Amino acid sequence: MLWAARASGFFSAAMLMVVLSPSLQSFPPAEAIRSSQFDSHVRFPGQIAGGRARGLPFRRAPSFRNAADCGTVNATAGTTDNVCDPSLVHIAITLDEGYLRGSVAAVHSVVQHAVCPESVFFHFLVSDPSLGDLVRAVFPQLRFKVYYFDPARVRGLISSSVRQALEEPLNYARNYLAELLEPCVRRVVYLDSDLVLVDDVAKLWRTDLEGRTVGAPEYCHANFTKYFTARFWSEERLAATFAGRRPCYFNTGVMVLDLARWRRAGYTRRIERWMEVQRSSAPGEGRIYELGSLPPFLLVFAGHVAPIEHRWNQHGLGGDNVHGSCRDLHPGPVSLLHWSGSGKPWARLGAGRPCPLDALWAPFDLYGPAAAAVEPSR
Repeated sequence: MLWAARASGFFSAAMLMVVLSPSLQSFPPAEAIRSSQFDSHVRFPGQIAGGRARGLPFRRAPSFRNAADCGTVNATAGTTDNVCDPSLVHIAITLDEGYLRGSVAAVHSVVQHAVCPESVFFHFLVSDPSLGDLVRAVFPQLRFKVYYFDPARVRGLISSSVRQALEEPLNYARNYLAELLEPCVRRVVYLDSDLVLVDDVAKLWRTDLEGRTVGAPEYCHANFTKYFTARFWSEERLAATFAGRRPCYFNTGVMVLDLARWRRAGYTRRIERWMEVQRSSAPGEGRIYELGSLPPFLLVFAGHVAPIEHRWNQHGLGGDNVHGSCRDLHPGPVSLLHWSGSGKPWARLGAGRPCPLDALWAPFDLYGPAAAAVEPSR
């Protein structure tokens, strides 16, 4: 009866699409799936989506427009006109070949659920500027700008991690948003590439940061000590970093950042200093952390984060950093689904062995021809 259990899991995941959030009810599953069936394809050269053959298509995204009460958009689609317009919602996300399929799906989910999609401005961080051409072809209406991030900026600061993907230089580009984006951009929502929204991003954008620089869902029940090594906690000068704070774990894949405060306080340099401490440890001294870009963020900001509802980061759907096993949703409402961990939905769907919740990511996938239904597995 294994087939019945698998079918039941897939059906349960699909049914969740109806009840996840009020906004998702505005885009029923049938409509979301139909929106991915297009005759128009965009072919883009390059080895993309986990090493599949060159030249496979991305489908062009469906058109979108603002609701009647959104106001007038004074810019040409696909241009950087009026990036300083104070009415815009700013989103930053990275683009690289390994995660390109995920980034495209994330953007698609944002414009699908935004009440005012034409008022959303995307800031794409890339190490390959040509990827901007793909965005323009897949999302001809999108307002965006591409920012080149030089990998050399952080190569001398990155230390080895538990997973190679966490060592990629572009994974650290979020540390430099205050420098890369225009000074007039005073706030930005940073999103990882392995997530989809099922709610209006403007709600997240309007979060009250209570005078703080970073807003994110916090998880104070998590064992905070595990994010640093025994050496860190045993050396008083290091452990004293959190003195007077109540530090909690937060996932850096979904953050609202006050860039004006960030620039004034010089937080980029503070993060770099901790990366230098990690790299400069003398032989035999040991490291102060094992993960990639997360611990320096925790060292600088944990205990000083504006809390955001957990619905805005249902993280961990990619399993742990080694096995990528299937996970269930956390209790409570959902506005954003995040496949953090080693298991990515596009890879599992491509292999024909998706987890049940990967069915919630699939309607936003614009890669390749319409995929046949596959049986989920655990």
